[in-house]
Amino acid sequence: MGLLTTVRDVLQASTESANRGDVTDERSEGAYWCDDCDVRIRDIDVEGDDPPDCPDCGAAMRFERSPGSTGCAC
Repeated sequence: MGLLTTVRDVLQASTESANRGDVTDERSEGAYWCDDCDVRIRDIDVEGDDPPDCPDCGAAMRFERSPGSTGCAC
């Protein structure tokens, strides 16, 4: 039963954290997207209040809010 216990423990541990992937305590409210280039920039990586321009094409990016409790801005 050692192998089954190990697999169960790993699967259980992978579902316990609601902040998977968050390295910092900063909370993202969403992300800026370029619809033409499919480029995404998290809001906490942007300085100021104005939407950034796409680094690939230069077009204005749109802001999309996080769906809420998942902690993901995707």
